[in-house]
Amino acid sequence: MTEQADVLVIGGGPGGLACATLLAQGGAKVVLAERKPVIGPKVCAGGLTWHGLLKHVPDSLIERAFRQQDIRTPWQRVQVAEPDPIVATVNRLALGQWMAEQAQAAGVKVLAGAKVTHLEAHRATLTFAAGRRSTIECKQLVGADGSTSLVRRFLGLPVAAMGIGLNCMHPGTHARMEWHLDPRRFGAGYGWIFPHRDTLSIGAYGDLSRCPGHGLKTQLLRWAAALGFRLDPRTIRAGLVNYDYQGVRFDRGWLVGDAAGLASGLTGEGIYPALVSGQAVARMILAPGFHDQDLAKLEARHRRHRRMTALANNHPRWGRLLVETMAMLLRTKIIDFSLLEMAD
Repeated sequence: MTEQADVLVIGGGPGGLACATLLAQGGAKVVLAERKPVIGPKVCAGGLTWHGLLKHVPDSLIERAFRQQDIRTPWQRVQVAEPDPIVATVNRLALGQWMAEQAQAAGVKVLAGAKVTHLEAHRATLTFAAGRRSTIECKQLVGADGSTSLVRRFLGLPVAAMGIGLNCMHPGTHARMEWHLDPRRFGAGYGWIFPHRDTLSIGAYGDLSRCPGHGLKTQLLRWAAALGFRLDPRTIRAGLVNYDYQGVRFDRGWLVGDAAGLASGLTGEGIYPALVSGQAVARMILAPGFHDQDLAKLEARHRRHRRMTALANNHPRWGRLLVETMAMLLRTKIIDFSLLEMAD
């Protein structure tokens, strides 16, 4: 079966869904293909920031919201408080399902369980369960298929900067949302405790060049045990974080979110960059020559985070000083917590 579309979006995460929804609202015929059988699940701590996506999702999706953040370093403990929630947690499955419903209401044809088995600039072959196949012919191709993006490889773009996040959904409750910045354990990354409704996201993020997956897992287990959390190693899930950004527009297609390398190399934050870049690409497809100011601001933030990540990775002693200096500046309110966010 062959189907015609104005735009084929590959990847059903927040970036792909945001892009597809806006395109369909603008009158384009859009097909979105997601290789997983269900839209939404992903290895993720599930944190949304107030300056990012948090204000744009319904209250029903929020599991816990925190006006205070606890930031710990080897030498300091800092508590940052704001009138509005700084970070809230959501279930990624629920968020994905909500965004998929919005996309379908706008007219997007959402195909779950659709694996791309052959790709050209204006044509893709999708294979479904039981071997059923479908061909989509399109005018525009958008890659929103994550850090190991097939579309990015198709466009000939290698990835030279990658982070890794390890997450465990642990049963229990916790009063605080905590960030543990410990360069000895996590390099330029950190460990986290993000409370959800009846579970805890406990995990660690690090740069893959400094924190290989097996080493980061060992540090995560030791760090969690020292805090009184006995994690089951079998429940720890890993996810890569691409922060090697080289643009969104290319001769044979577009990239958004993690596929474009727009996640933060410093924190691993990816939901907000995916949303902003997805909507920006949609606007540029609908209005060729359009310059998106939100994307420009995001790119500036991304460059800042990448410089800070490079400093910490290339000069470990400076990295430790950077961590303690940043904590001190947060404690004395010289800088705001939003400096660590990708939202402007």
